Amino acid sequence: MTADPVLLDVRGLSAFYARAQVLFGVSLDVRAGEVVALLGRNGAGKSTTLKAIMGLVARTAERLAFEGREIGNCASFRIARLGLGYVPEDRRVFTDLTVEENLAVGRQAPRGGRAAWTPERLFAIFPNLAEMRGRRASDMSGGEQQMLTIARTLMGNPQAVLLDEPSEGLAPVVVELMAEAVTAMKQEGTAVLLSEQNLNFASVVSDRAYVIERGLIRYEGTIADLSRDETIRDAYLTV
Repeated sequence: MTADPVLLDVRGLSAFYARAQVLFGVSLDVRAGEVVALLGRNGAGKSTTLKAIMGLVARTAERLAFEGREIGNCASFRIARLGLGYVPEDRRVFTDLTVEENLAVGRQAPRGGRAAWTPERLFAIFPNLAEMRGRRASDMSGGEQQMLTIARTLMGNPQAVLLDEPSEGLAPVVVELMAEAVTAMKQEGTAVLLSEQNLNFASVVSDRAYVIERGLIRYEGTIADLSRDETIRDAYLTV
């Protein structure tokens, strides 16, 4: 059986905040239709890795390619237009716009012959949003805003999505909805790279995992193998 093609290929990625280097040669890849977890403690470099891929922090890389195209010198908005979506941890919704207006802002044309994401399809995944389609984002809870941010990103019909800490600080019932959303994205063929601290959440939705600590990749393997590897968990994931 032929492996799915690599959508996102990251080799030797380093990132910097002013003069401080925070990533040191990170390498990872994400294939079409799979969910890959980037796991680590607070401050390990998870969010910075996603930001560096999107060009939101200063970075260098031996290779940084999306669908075979080098994106290391591309501006963030051009990377998004190529079909790499990004859902930040801090839920950057347009607070003065309604749910439907936020979704309209994110709309892009469908890609790769796949069915377009529409508000109705997204409302089927996020029924809470369907009930508040005319509500301003400023009047929504943090969990609801997180759902809206993911839905707005999917309106761009991305081939892959970078998802930063989707379960962080959310009630268990909302975390379950997040897991269902990631599963739905995978079923539609959308690849996902998610940064997470929550191994239980990652185990439910992910195929493979990388563990990062102090800006270095310390583990790469299947999520099932990681779940069984007590030594790696204790060394890099236990608080």
